[in-house]
Amino acid sequence: MASIALPLAETRARPLAIANWLLGVAALVFLIVVVGGITRLTESGLSMVRWEPISGIVPPLNAADWAAEFAAYQASPQYTKINAGMTLEAFKEIYFWEYVHRVLARIFGVALLLPLLWFAVKRAIPAGYGWRLGGILALGVLQPVVGWWMVASGLVDRPSVAHERLAIHLCLALTIMGACIWTALDLREGRARLAGWAAPFLALLGVQIVWGAFTAGLRAGHAADTWPLMLGALVPPLGSIIDDPVSVQWVHRSLAWFVAAAALWIAVREGGRRGALLGGLVVLQFALGVLTVVGGVPIAIAAAHQAGAAALLAATLWLAHRGRA
Repeated sequence: MASIALPLAETRARPLAIANWLLGVAALVFLIVVVGGITRLTESGLSMVRWEPISGIVPPLNAADWAAEFAAYQASPQYTKINAGMTLEAFKEIYFWEYVHRVLARIFGVALLLPLLWFAVKRAIPAGYGWRLGGILALGVLQPVVGWWMVASGLVDRPSVAHERLAIHLCLALTIMGACIWTALDLREGRARLAGWAAPFLALLGVQIVWGAFTAGLRAGHAADTWPLMLGALVPPLGSIIDDPVSVQWVHRSLAWFVAAAALWIAVREGGRRGALLGGLVVLQFALGVLTVVGGVPIAIAAAHQAGAAALLAATLWLAHRGRA
């Protein structure tokens, strides 16, 4: 019996190790999303005007390095059109968040690639999971390219990144996080299909996240600071729901009602601690959204609101997963 038990234990241990690694990667992506939100809120995203995947890991180390970085930034549209006259000390403050964001992105790349290579060399990847892990790696390789494509949109004629590209960058990050979580759940609980309610709810949540990114990219959170009325009306004068800040904020706050109602219905229907988590998170997220608006978009609350979107996605996947051993 001992000769049989040992291989079985090893077989079970390998998928568990891969699942734990994927959950760690998902947690790292969550952290990057939060720091990315702070980077956006502090107007830090355009402080580094070059993309240097290898050498960029080393920050400015002396006065000459800082002078060179600041000079490069001073040639950017954000400096000339918005921040003209900024001091070096103020530049260092915005540089910090973008630098941290990029360092975390590099750590993510290493944390994704090296363990995957190790599991592959050890032939520890279960049958049917190789293509999934390869797909996650491909998305991980694509993400920094999309990130630079986003940053580049604010380095030529405009003093801010294109909000559409910001939305793509955020959604790709959450797709990677979600793929890691779902694959880890399959390895832990058995392969599963989405629960019947999950696809429409995830679609609704995805649209809401896109308009949240539009709101952040256009600074549309500042377009109105009252709730539940907006500019004195339930429906303010509207323009383009993609480019007009007032209209974008109105869509985002209107969709919030549908997301909250759907999530609470699902939470009650499914029950259990997973359902309770989804219900609690959506109430918290709704409250954070209101506080963000009425508070004039304070950085801490707005960053927590972006973190809440990622947490809500994770909770939805956890509840939607119905593993079969």
